[in-house]
Amino acid sequence: MVDISISGVAGRMGKSIVAAVQENKDTHLSGALEAAGHPSIGRDAGIISGVERIGVRVTDSPEHAFKKAQVIIDFSTPEASIRNLEVAAALKKAIVIGTTGFSQHHRDMIKELSEKTKVLIAPNMSVGVNLLFRLVSDASKILGDDYDAEIVEYHHRQKVDAPSGTALKIAEVIANSLNRDIHKVAVYERKGIVGERSTEEIGIQSVRAGDIVGDHIVLFAGNGERIELIHRAHSRATFAKGAVRAAIWLKDKGAGLYDMQDVLGLK
Repeated sequence: MVDISISGVAGRMGKSIVAAVQENKDTHLSGALEAAGHPSIGRDAGIISGVERIGVRVTDSPEHAFKKAQVIIDFSTPEASIRNLEVAAALKKAIVIGTTGFSQHHRDMIKELSEKTKVLIAPNMSVGVNLLFRLVSDASKILGDDYDAEIVEYHHRQKVDAPSGTALKIAEVIANSLNRDIHKVAVYERKGIVGERSTEEIGIQSVRAGDIVGDHIVLFAGNGERIELIHRAHSRATFAKGAVRAAIWLKDKGAGLYDMQDVLGLK
């Protein structure tokens, strides 16, 4: 049995993860964390998540929330995730991070702290999306510079970061497969007279509308044909189950930095 604490427990993903932990016979919820002043503080984590009462109250203290945990699952904000990682490292607790929107400075901190504890970070915990990363890599290598690469991602209107972490990861996979510098070739918006598309461009476009959970379309277009790789998420449950799977996998690993590709054996 793996004892899990959830950070960001009252958010959309947090509630889904509570349900996934309760459904999994190999996991147990041992702690629940939210930001100071959040209305869920003091309430039962199961009740706010729409499952049965489980006897774990939401706290705003990471030290208290993480005390009994073997693995922490964090879906919060970049700043909160870094603070939680610092506490996890001090307590020698493993942590799975699904937060997106990290700056390069944040990423440098994550890498440094992973030398002290087990850290798994992924922009998307879905098994299907992580298979998509592999398929995109293979397709990029095979198609090469003869096909233009474009990414379009769709998410709900409340999502605060754009492009999505998943779209950025897809772009990085394409760039790495083609030996391109993503910082030089990524194009995030086209408007007006922008000129002819260059061969090395990787276009990344974002749509925000309604309650779309998450769609990602990867387009490879050549002369006379095009190939589209599509992943559509119908429910956040797929991300939550992936996060719980990652937590179970991470428990027995050594200190270091991991991702879902490691969990799924796709490297």
